[in-house]
Amino acid sequence: MAGNRPSAEELAAAEGARIPDVLSPGLRVLFCGINPGLWSGATGHHFARPGNRFWPALHASGFTPRLLQPHDQGELPALGLGITNFVARASARAAELTDEELRAGGQVLVDKVRRFQPAWVAVVGITAYRTAFGERRATVGPQDRRIEGARVWVLPNPSGLNAHWTAGTLAAEFRQLQQVAMLGESPQPDSSAPQG
Repeated sequence: MAGNRPSAEELAAAEGARIPDVLSPGLRVLFCGINPGLWSGATGHHFARPGNRFWPALHASGFTPRLLQPHDQGELPALGLGITNFVARASARAAELTDEELRAGGQVLVDKVRRFQPAWVAVVGITAYRTAFGERRATVGPQDRRIEGARVWVLPNPSGLNAHWTAGTLAAEFRQLQQVAMLGESPQPDSSAPQG
């Protein structure tokens, strides 16, 4: 890979690649993405595609003391944070996944939570959450569901393609979770945030 930017050939070869979770026992928040994109598959780092707003939202919300880059993902467990995905295989678009894969991924997530016991699970993508857990009416924010004792919060998909959420509204939603999960504050509804 030339520099940090994978070539077109490397991106094509990343189809179906799997990248390791960032996990350790007793995390405060385990973020669960939908599946790795091709940039992540090629680089081995979560949320690696330029334009993905996960890392900026993590910093702007107060989860991280500085703006981490995808290659800094190994620093997350020391901050009480981790990353996994519903579906392990990389694809060009999350829309390529089947509902069956997402439902199976929901069970895999339950198994990981049972094993690693995070306090919170933050699912990054409302549609994937609805499909994985059959919660068709779920909205962004804290959920009534618990997974193996862990509280659940659904965040918007940070992809740059998710135009319903600006960088500011995305960071505000992450901040709500940060205040509850890391500081122990009560969740406050944000009526200004989009629900798509």
